[in-house]
Amino acid sequence: MTEIKKEPTHTISILVANKPGVLVRVALVFARRGYNIDSLVVSATVNPKYSRMTITAKGSPETLDQIIKNVDKLVDVIHASEHDPSHSIDRELALIKVKDTPSHKEEITKYSKKYHAKIVDETEKALIIAQSGTTVELDEFEAILKKMGILEYVRSGKLLMARGKEET
Repeated sequence: MTEIKKEPTHTISILVANKPGVLVRVALVFARRGYNIDSLVVSATVNPKYSRMTITAKGSPETLDQIIKNVDKLVDVIHASEHDPSHSIDRELALIKVKDTPSHKEEITKYSKKYHAKIVDETEKALIIAQSGTTVELDEFEAILKKMGILEYVRSGKLLMARGKEET
């Protein structure tokens, strides 16, 4: 039996000029190298002239290094770098709609506390739960809730910030 090699996940932070077309140009660099973007979050920074892109992708470190170098050369890119998880903080957000049954309500409430989630909407037939946490925490909570009947699941990409005074 052939063992499937799991490629490492990389988190790249890119500071760009807040202009139309920048996102497309960055995404094209990934596409030309055959790298699939797993998640992408873009938002303005404190200075509205700039936006921060946080991209997660799986693949070889060598290819990723070339992608970062090519992205860094783009006109509207101020800075691009990969972040070491030990020197940064990351979080994701999930909204999960589950069936609201009396038999599951107590269990959902118990696991919501454990995984730092909160019921944000409740109707006769469904609950909407908001969860913020690490990728692992969101994955674990999702696996538990699947057994109870997830109706819908929406998840943001990873947000990341460098620890201390180091710039992201």
